Amino acid sequence: MIPSSKKRVLIVEDDPEIRNSFSLIVNSSPKFFVVNAYGSCEEAIRHLPSDKPEIVLMDIELPGGMNGIQGTKIIKDKSPSSEIIMVSVYEDSELVFDALKSGASGYITKSANYLELLSALEEIIKGGAPMSSKIARMVIDNYHVNPNSPLTKRETEILTLISEGKTYTQISEELFISKETSKTHIKNIYSKLQVKSKSEALAKANLEKLI
Repeated sequence: MIPSSKKRVLIVEDDPEIRNSFSLIVNSSPKFFVVNAYGSCEEAIRHLPSDKPEIVLMDIELPGGMNGIQGTKIIKDKSPSSEIIMVSVYEDSELVFDALKSGASGYITKSANYLELLSALEEIIKGGAPMSSKIARMVIDNYHVNPNSPLTKRETEILTLISEGKTYTQISEELFISKETSKTHIKNIYSKLQVKSKSEALAKANLEKLI
């Protein structure tokens, strides 16, 4: 019999190893227990009325027709009091903001260790918004960027990666786009900033707070 004082946690994760690992971590805490764990959003939503989760650990990339961001919207609609923490390998800023806009209250990466995962659960029940440090930095940086920037979100992201010394190949891998697409974005950046080189683009971006 589970004590009623324990918070009900639902896990939505398609990788059985990660699902089991998260279940073990959550169940090891005196404050939380896993009410159920599913491999798809469709399954989780179907059992929502009986599971009654207080917290959902939600993966983004899932099999079937529904990803974690779409699933989050539906769960928040059907169970507004459920707090949702996205757990993903992705640190792409557009995905992060889409997840938060869909109703997620936190976003941590799958590289989070045992203590970070439990700490995120603790934080969410105290009314906080748990985020991995890299994700939190990304959110803060987004507010520091010049709101009148001529660059799109994706272009800003690419220019930031260029400023970190990333190559076309690394940018393509990190953003899951082709090398040709990244080159097209860079051409557009140069055109919008009216510059002809990487160093000129970075100098202008720093001066005008575009990244």
